[in-house]
Amino acid sequence: MKTIGIAAHSSEGGALCFLTACHAGAEQLGAHMHPDIVLSAVPMGLSMPAWEADDQEAVAQHLIRGVQIVADAGANFYVCPDNTAHIVLEKVAGRMPIPGLHIGRVVCREIERNGWTRVGLLGTKWTMTGPVYERALAAHSMERLVPDKSMRLELNAAIFDELCQGRFTDATTKLFQHAIDGLKDQGAECVILGCTEIPLIINDENSALPVLDSTRLLARHAVAEALDDHAIASEAGWISAQGRYSS
Repeated sequence: MKTIGIAAHSSEGGALCFLTACHAGAEQLGAHMHPDIVLSAVPMGLSMPAWEADDQEAVAQHLIRGVQIVADAGANFYVCPDNTAHIVLEKVAGRMPIPGLHIGRVVCREIERNGWTRVGLLGTKWTMTGPVYERALAAHSMERLVPDKSMRLELNAAIFDELCQGRFTDATTKLFQHAIDGLKDQGAECVILGCTEIPLIINDENSALPVLDSTRLLARHAVAEALDDHAIASEAGWISAQGRYSS
């Protein structure tokens, strides 16, 4: 089996990814079993001023360090359970010591498997209007739908002030449900939970749309890669999965 490296950006998303990978491994291998997993957690607080200043090179240095830590610990590939971080990871993937599994491509394969084409997207202000899902969805001829600016700013504040700090309230859950209701009114057929903490409060049971849980999908695909007998195929720093994974 290959060793999975989890390069966490936020602690809550990283923890959910780790636990999901352990559980997915047990489903395949039996109780208490999973592929070897190594985890790094460079504090996200070091990157936040650079995010706000749009200093992507400064953010990149922290992300590269996180990947280098798991590579040095023996990881064969890495996942970063943070959608926003992929804005920078896409630019520096070729500088990484090991290949990565791209969260947006994983999510889009699942959307394609379900036959959806009009896709709602929730996440940080950077993710909702940024290039990661714009490109990933366009590659599959899918339309991206996002909330209006006022709602985007409310969601962004809730993510950083509450969810990333382990604070979960009924009011915030209702805020995200309201945003999903709005996406449904726009014609969305599903919604990407494009921040790795959103699945801690939103799921298929309390959402008006089917959800794409980016955190858990990434973790399950990482386990599938670790258990796959083939050598890792990669291009420009990203694993080429060739659609062999399912949820």
